[in-house]
Amino acid sequence: MSGVVPSPNIWDSPDVYELENLAVDRGGLLEGAMRAIHDWAGLDVLDVGCGAGFHLPRFAATARSVTGVEPHPPLVERARRRTGGTPGVRVLRGEAGALPLPDASVDVVHARWAYFFGPGCEPGLAELDRVVRRGGRAFVVDNDATRSTVGRWFATSLPSYDPVAVDRFFARRGWAVERLDVAWEFDSRADLEAVVRVEFAPRLAEAFLASHAGTRVDYAVVLRHKGF
Repeated sequence: MSGVVPSPNIWDSPDVYELENLAVDRGGLLEGAMRAIHDWAGLDVLDVGCGAGFHLPRFAATARSVTGVEPHPPLVERARRRTGGTPGVRVLRGEAGALPLPDASVDVVHARWAYFFGPGCEPGLAELDRVVRRGGRAFVVDNDATRSTVGRWFATSLPSYDPVAVDRFFARRGWAVERLDVAWEFDSRADLEAVVRVEFAPRLAEAFLASHAGTRVDYAVVLRHKGF
């Protein structure tokens, strides 16, 4: 798949990434914010870059149908095992820039830390316009590099990242934004350390860990959304 950029964190360490998924936003602030904007109860949901399928059962609890799309074959298999037997859920191998879905086939799209990072994602944005029914909505969740401890770590690890330029990119295309304060909340210090070490280069990871005690890290995120 020519348009796929590898994701070393989840591709190389899916078990550790599972710890990260469990730690992020345990209070459900992101899900609540999305539901307040456009609830998916009784609707058809697409999760782009679904990884190992962590969010698929959560959508399936109230959605009419849920489709996960993921480019990395081992993660596709994990997601299928996770959701096997869940009515109305399927997992397809595919990429954001060439979604394996018919036109006007979904009502709500969710993409969390996957593909939609600003300039360069135009093919995926065009695909959203194709597959989302009129009246539907897409959500993109990303790091907020301007605030919080995790945001500072992210900005330090990617000094070329320009959050202002990314905001402008999405605003020009009609996306609204909400800035939310969630957290990483781990069951143990060992779990936190494992996640930091798969998310950041070794030297930075050790510096970040040395500067932060405990099992909780404040974390700011950006929730982008657009109606169609």
